[in-house]
Amino acid sequence: MEWPLAPSLHARLTEYAEVVDDGDMEKLPGSMVITGIRRFYDGEFMDHVGPSLIQIAKPGIGVDNIDMEAATSRGILVCNTPDAPSESTAEHAVALLMAVAKRVMVGDKQVRGAADIGRDEMRGTELLGSTLGIVGYGRIGRRVAEMCALGVRMKVTIYDPLLPGDAQLPPGVDRIHDLDQIFAQNQFVTLHTPLLPETRHLANEKRMRMMQPGSYLINASRGGVVDEAALIRVLEEGHLAGAGLDVFDPEPPLPNNPLLKMRNVVLTPHIASNTDAGVAAMQAGTVENMVKVLKGERPTWIANPEAWPGRMKQANS
Repeated sequence: MEWPLAPSLHARLTEYAEVVDDGDMEKLPGSMVITGIRRFYDGEFMDHVGPSLIQIAKPGIGVDNIDMEAATSRGILVCNTPDAPSESTAEHAVALLMAVAKRVMVGDKQVRGAADIGRDEMRGTELLGSTLGIVGYGRIGRRVAEMCALGVRMKVTIYDPLLPGDAQLPPGVDRIHDLDQIFAQNQFVTLHTPLLPETRHLANEKRMRMMQPGSYLINASRGGVVDEAALIRVLEEGHLAGAGLDVFDPEPPLPNNPLLKMRNVVLTPHIASNTDAGVAAMQAGTVENMVKVLKGERPTWIANPEAWPGRMKQANS
């Protein structure tokens, strides 16, 4: 896995399978379950592992680095842990929002010797009573709404076309059914959607220009949800006051990416879920998904349920 596996979880896996975790890719063929390989899982890669592969176990929520159609057509289960990183990611999104609004990074640079940073550049934005639009009201979006509406007392508006009409919202949270209006009506917009064909560049140039001058964009979902070239333009022109980004497109950002030089942008290297509790929960959930498959049981979370039982049926027959 991406992080060293806790000894108790490693022992749990070895009850049911030989565990190969030395990074030797030549040992992949013949594997039944794989996890933690930082690459795009396409059909060619799946075929390289071979017909014994029955599960790709993904820590965290996103499965956009996996060719889901290729996995499903081969009967390979793609399992994730959508509950595990939610709290840590929501907290990180709020931290980015506060850091960029309060000019934390420019203040830090000034204290460390950047004499060209004046007090005007360090003047922040008060959040009490300001407006926040949340795109995506799943596990993470809900927690961001609670923290900002109930804790900071921002005026929160959410957009999620998949949310049931009778969903109960916390005090201070309202719903809108027009995505464009989320951008047009709020000083802050934060994105919490998966990367799908219909959400790629959801935050496009048209919508970012709908935002009020001096607004902020926060993204801790996936880089491709934002048209990054358009974001750079509206920031360079001064239309947006700033942005807080944990994800990029491509990722990591290229060395010549203008965002890296902007002092009104707070950047982190896709670490929103990388907390002690977040990592522990993702590891435990991933191992549990793997153990269930190795025992011939249905995993708790399957991102492509249409693949069930797929190759598992062959493996257990």
